[in-house]
Amino acid sequence: MTDWAGRTAVEIAAAVREKRVAPREVVAEHLAGIGRLDDRVGAFRAVRAEAALAEAEEVGARGDLGELPLAGVPVAVKDNLAVRGESTRVGSAATPHKPAGADHVTVARLRAAGAVVVGLTNVPELCVFGTTEGVLGTARNPWDPARTAGGSSGGSAAAVAAGMVPVALGNDGMGSLRIPAANCGLVTLKPGHGVVPAGIGEGDWFGMSENGPLATTVADARLLLTVLAGQAPPERDDAGALRVAVSLRSPLAGVTVSRPYAHAVREAAGVLMRAGHQVRRADPPYPASLGVTALTHWTAGTSVDARGLDRRLLTRRTRVHAALGRRFVGRVAGGEDRERLRGRLEPFFAEYDVLLTPALARRSPKAGPWHERGWLRNVVANSVYSPFTPPWNLTGWPAMSVPSGTLDSGAPCAVQLVGRPGSEAALLELAERIEALRPWRRTAPSR
Repeated sequence: MTDWAGRTAVEIAAAVREKRVAPREVVAEHLAGIGRLDDRVGAFRAVRAEAALAEAEEVGARGDLGELPLAGVPVAVKDNLAVRGESTRVGSAATPHKPAGADHVTVARLRAAGAVVVGLTNVPELCVFGTTEGVLGTARNPWDPARTAGGSSGGSAAAVAAGMVPVALGNDGMGSLRIPAANCGLVTLKPGHGVVPAGIGEGDWFGMSENGPLATTVADARLLLTVLAGQAPPERDDAGALRVAVSLRSPLAGVTVSRPYAHAVREAAGVLMRAGHQVRRADPPYPASLGVTALTHWTAGTSVDARGLDRRLLTRRTRVHAALGRRFVGRVAGGEDRERLRGRLEPFFAEYDVLLTPALARRSPKAGPWHERGWLRNVVANSVYSPFTPPWNLTGWPAMSVPSGTLDSGAPCAVQLVGRPGSEAALLELAERIEALRPWRRTAPSR
């Protein structure tokens, strides 16, 4: 018997297209893995076992099976995107139980490509924080279950890292793809604005939130991105050496980078230098006001998402976050602060093609009831471990997290690649070079 759990999406889809395996067999094996592993990991809020098996049968009977890019591939979907027939809870007791009447456009694209949705994954309430826990579940890092998987796409990342699905769908408003990907040893790409349909919550956090893939290989991330975008990223006009700036400076003043993350950046820089790219130390001109800009947009986005919900059913940290953000909604809606930030950073990206930074400043917090803790404690914990992700949501430019090295615990470490608008293909190529020269272990060992 062939073991399909743990295979890549590329491998599974090819086998299904060639009729070496039936979609139902692939999906059944992954559902068995979820049943065996998820009590420990906490990736899923809801598992669609019966529906997924039926949908796998439908995929196997499709007349265009041989042309489907994701034929029979089990996928997990973050629980802030509509899946037909399922409720969308967004990690909260305040959200309705009403089943969605239609798929979100990104889910519809995955299904049209032959993927089978096996479940919806846990998120922090309203997808606010960089740790995933709440009244509906807690997602742990499969590599180090004492630590959070990260957030807000924490359940999706944990599901992929544990091998329960080969790929998953998540989204990123202040780092919500890159943070859990970095914690869990995955590849992700937050695409630039407009590359993939958004439609997340009530206004995409003023256009900062983007949907994207979580995968164990660059090839799988590229495949999923191609399906989500409706087309492959355009090839680079110039396939020669790229100008890569390497920076260890935190965008938030006073936050230091721990040794493993600094080492990961130096190792990745060495790989890119050996690959023929022009690599230099250079720090972006982050403004001193960046922390305030990030906080006002972060809280204002939550304030909009909380409209219409019974605030008595929200956790205290969410209520405080939303209440603070209400006073900033008018200020951030016009986009002037984001435009000023883009204007400040554009000259840097005229001089350099790509920025290489740590993905995180330090390892993730311990898993625990963060939703029961105070607002300030949550904000500080998030800010000191993930200062590198928010600037690129504010600018709307593409950014990746790529595994690189390990922490002292043996859990994965990671770097971030950032590019100017339209550079998704270049970032994927650099990530592929890192993967080829410093390959990583794709999934966590079963415990």
